[in-house]
Amino acid sequence: MIKKILILWVMSQGAAYAEVSIPEQIKVPAGYSPVLTVHAKGDQIYQCSLNKGEYAWETQAPDAKLFDAQGKIVGNHTAGPLWEYKEGSRVVGRVVKKIDMAPGSAIAWLLVEVVSHKGDGLFSNVSFINRINTHGGLPPSSGCDANHLGGEKRIAYTADYVFYSK
Repeated sequence: MIKKILILWVMSQGAAYAEVSIPEQIKVPAGYSPVLTVHAKGDQIYQCSLNKGEYAWETQAPDAKLFDAQGKIVGNHTAGPLWEYKEGSRVVGRVVKKIDMAPGSAIAWLLVEVVSHKGDGLFSNVSFINRINTHGGLPPSSGCDANHLGGEKRIAYTADYVFYSK
């Protein structure tokens, strides 16, 4: 009984963001429904690298906490990219599509396909993830040169993540 109540509550959390219009380019395939929506707050980590004679900040990993609609921490988002829910279930994903909704001011919105699962729990049946409503997180605009090669910078960002299953 408690499990059924938890599932219904979690499914209602996804519905809270139903009014957000997901662009066609990053919509999940037909037949999938949202099971959870969380708000992420943290950093995108960048490293100064040299590729083909050009210095540039390259994405290394996210480092963010995931919050429910009441503002309580329910998970983490880290390198992989990996999302972990509070009861221990985890998913690793790969970006399938992205769209720049606010070029120059925020990281892209994404469609992510889950490529691996670990643990039993809410994320054990998740197949796709959308990253939407992004703010910040863009790579630094300067400071990557021979003197800073290998250096890291953390750039604050927020986003919403919507998790889908069949």
